[in-house]
Amino acid sequence: MSKPSDYITRAGFLSLRSELDWLWKEERPKVTEAVATAAALGDRSENADYIYGKKRLREIDRRIRFLTKRLDELQVVDPGPRQDPDRVYFGARVTLEDEEGATVRYQLVGPDEFDAAAGRISVDSPVGRALMGRRLGDEVVVRRPRGEIVYSIEAIDYDEREMR
Repeated sequence: MSKPSDYITRAGFLSLRSELDWLWKEERPKVTEAVATAAALGDRSENADYIYGKKRLREIDRRIRFLTKRLDELQVVDPGPRQDPDRVYFGARVTLEDEEGATVRYQLVGPDEFDAAAGRISVDSPVGRALMGRRLGDEVVVRRPRGEIVYSIEAIDYDEREMR
């Protein structure tokens, strides 16, 4: 499996940074205090609050390590005027029409911020890879586990206000 892309929108980067700050400044101190309180109550081997708290601290620390490392690797891509606005690049919002005439709208984002329910798909996904570099009006074939589907690119925009 290939390494995920290191691109992210500014809003996605700020969201990850906010999560890191919250974990480090609010959640971890709160859980640490709860663990210390539970430890002061005596026998730790049968103290559910202590055991759960230690487990939660390990989860928080793991996420903090991941976010710290990942934020250093990421490259923020700001939207803005494109030389060729009729070509699909990172951050684009793309309207697609399938063979039956149904339309879907996706924004191409980094793998750290995808949310299919909100219409944000990763550039590393099958649809994202098929769309990158394509032009308005192009047909793209997407290979999925359920079989191939053909989409026609109906619209491309880079509206900064829609980046989140």
